[in-house]
Amino acid sequence: MSQTTTPSRILITGASGCVGQYTTSWLLENSDAELLLWLRDPSKLTAVSADHPRIQLLVGDLREADRFASELASAHRVIHTATAWGDPERAQQVNVVAVKRMLSLLNPSLVEQITYFSTASILDRHLQPLTEALAYGTEYIQTKAQCLKDLEEHPLAEKIVTVFPTLVFGGRVDGSSPFPTSYLTEGLAEASKWLWLARFLRADASFHFIHAADIAAICGYLATHPHQRNPEPGQGAVRRIVMGQKAISVNEAVASLCRWRGIRRTPGIPLWPWLIETLIKVLPIEVNAWDRFSIRQRHFIHEPVTQPERFGVKSHAADLESVLLDSGLPKRGSP
Repeated sequence: MSQTTTPSRILITGASGCVGQYTTSWLLENSDAELLLWLRDPSKLTAVSADHPRIQLLVGDLREADRFASELASAHRVIHTATAWGDPERAQQVNVVAVKRMLSLLNPSLVEQITYFSTASILDRHLQPLTEALAYGTEYIQTKAQCLKDLEEHPLAEKIVTVFPTLVFGGRVDGSSPFPTSYLTEGLAEASKWLWLARFLRADASFHFIHAADIAAICGYLATHPHQRNPEPGQGAVRRIVMGQKAISVNEAVASLCRWRGIRRTPGIPLWPWLIETLIKVLPIEVNAWDRFSIRQRHFIHEPVTQPERFGVKSHAADLESVLLDSGLPKRGSP
């Protein structure tokens, strides 16, 4: 493990979100840095105290960067988790335009590293940008793909580490954790309601997942160790790190959920592509171009994929059973 360094000021955007709060908590416990927390609603900051002597709040929208010009110019490290989706115009303004403005307000002679959050969905197996992401991705996917393309040509490119989370778990299904509940963890309870049907089906698909605590450990390590130029082969100036545990198949995931909930699996019906297309036509399901690409792609896996162990840190949740235990999803005995 390389020598730890303690930057004086770390700016965290989207600080009230699930990943933002896990990362803030990690840095409070593992560094002496002053933390600038950029968020829109201080009341959502539940896992750490806003009155902590090392915390300064920057309350405002990411599109209001000029309000915090002096604070941005004082940052040694930046961890940019804030994002937007749903509204195409807002997504473009927040995910592309505001990022450029924020970077322009940093002091290039002072800032040492920018950790920029993207999504693994815009990369292929070998961590190269998918042409389909820009061609017909959702507004979120398209803006993330566009921003990555722009960052490769940015004057600060050699100081940028782009992290690509896979499916993110965090918090607890009942909201009892001090940390916000991720959308994926929130969905566990709803997914459990459909296990009676899913236990009959088999899907040729696979994916990675990662817990927000493990994202925080990776980003915290990067923020507290000397920055280096991109050491990864086959990449440009901007370093790409896909964060996820080893790939798991959809069938394995369903089997784990069934065991957890005490539901017996049965011999399955393969979900062939033609069957999926038939179900789309028969059922009231809206499918866009990106959905169809995802159905064809099926295996959203990456090589290499990074866990905290790469940096000498033990994973908080290295397997799906650990995720389920951490989530608070009730466990039922086997039938």
